Amino acid sequence: MGKFDGLLIISDYDNTITYTEGSLLGGEELPPVSAEDRRAMEYFMAEGGTFSVATGRALPAFAPIASAIPMNGPTILFNGAAIYDFAAGRYLHTAFLPDTVRPHLALLLERFPGLAMELYHDDAVIHTVHPNEVTRAHLQLTHPPTVVDAALDQVPSPISKVLLEGTDCLLSQVIAFLRDADWADAYEIVPSAACLVELTARGANKGVMAEKLASLLHVPRKNVLCVGDQANDIPMLRFAAVPYAPANAIPAVRRLPGIQILPHCADHAIAAMIASLDKLY
Repeated sequence: MGKFDGLLIISDYDNTITYTEGSLLGGEELPPVSAEDRRAMEYFMAEGGTFSVATGRALPAFAPIASAIPMNGPTILFNGAAIYDFAAGRYLHTAFLPDTVRPHLALLLERFPGLAMELYHDDAVIHTVHPNEVTRAHLQLTHPPTVVDAALDQVPSPISKVLLEGTDCLLSQVIAFLRDADWADAYEIVPSAACLVELTARGANKGVMAEKLASLLHVPRKNVLCVGDQANDIPMLRFAAVPYAPANAIPAVRRLPGIQILPHCADHAIAAMIASLDKLY
């Protein structure tokens, strides 16, 4: 029996476990999990806790780094479109986009010529349409196998998630257009960075999947602790019994009721979170 038996931590990856902003904006190498955070995560698991990651990354983008992250629970992928068990090598749950998304994506590309898309498919490849500088920077960060398609009809089904990419000014216009569309209710539309907007099926978000994951693991909500820094983390932070955020989190996250503010991600936020739990339990 360990002091953390029955506790589940679900943590965002980028800029929460590892500070990757320099990799996205400056092309730097992806930093590893810090020694301090690694020791804390391993201690939490050794004391009976379950540590899982919830990421916007696709399976091919996250798989190469998953083995380097101390975790013993399944992973929420595609910003909440799937739960994947790396130990078993299989999906436990999926909520991919319906094929009816294609004409809506085509309309976006027609209306906003500067817009780029990454389309996440259930295989080892990410498909891109109209790639731009943001696309190239993001792919430098994630390093997945990539195919550039001339048109949307070349992208195979199913599409798990679409990442819309452009300047913050362009994406503000895209978000406004999407939310005014009569088909907006079919999707989750969430910014995950100034230059990135996530598009998934309605109900495919980190909050719904955090609840699903807790159910699969038979963990009551009162024992679920979540940590994240961006707008796409807010649904799971609202689900958590106790929500946490690194100091680098956006203002909307830091203003959430009950939020516990940790040090900056680069200053071992996860280690600080687990140290606080160590005192409580």
